[in-house]
Amino acid sequence: MIPELNQSGVLPPFIPEQGPTDPAGMAPYKTTISEFVLRYAHSPERRTILRGLLEYRRKLKQVGISNGFQWLDGSFVEDVELNRGRPPADVDIVTFALRPTNDLEQWKRIVSGNTDLFRPNEAKQKFYCDAYFVDLSTHPLHVVSNTRYWFGLFSHQRESYLWKGLVEIPILCGDDEALEILDREATQCLKS
Repeated sequence: MIPELNQSGVLPPFIPEQGPTDPAGMAPYKTTISEFVLRYAHSPERRTILRGLLEYRRKLKQVGISNGFQWLDGSFVEDVELNRGRPPADVDIVTFALRPTNDLEQWKRIVSGNTDLFRPNEAKQKFYCDAYFVDLSTHPLHVVSNTRYWFGLFSHQRESYLWKGLVEIPILCGDDEALEILDREATQCLKS
């Protein structure tokens, strides 16, 4: 479930009624890709970014990356149109996943052959995703360090340091349904 934005136009870092000590009411908020699309597909710019996100997720699965989840954040999950007077340019995303292979050389070939998935500038150009990858197959100390870094970065606005929430979506999560929802939203907006 994605909570409503707070008075600052961001996802709350925790649901006030539950308090900051109840893990069930804290960010990252677990949801589905369909709910994410329904929530954020309310402008042409956002629908373009969502199409890129769905394509990014499709390609991850195509190269075998499916055992994991993604954190989504940035101005995309905020009321950036009201607060900054502009649409979002991309969606920030960190994919936490196991490698599809234990063969390190094969993994290196997957990464080097799909730089648009693993190099943020390429992912942003092609998919409108400011995308990063945390390899859950590495030593737990590295996983903890990376998780600490990304949660610390994503849980605060860069300019204001405002504490905010983020969204978590499994990689395997009904993307076809989300694409249908996105197409339906686009069609309805054209008719309006």
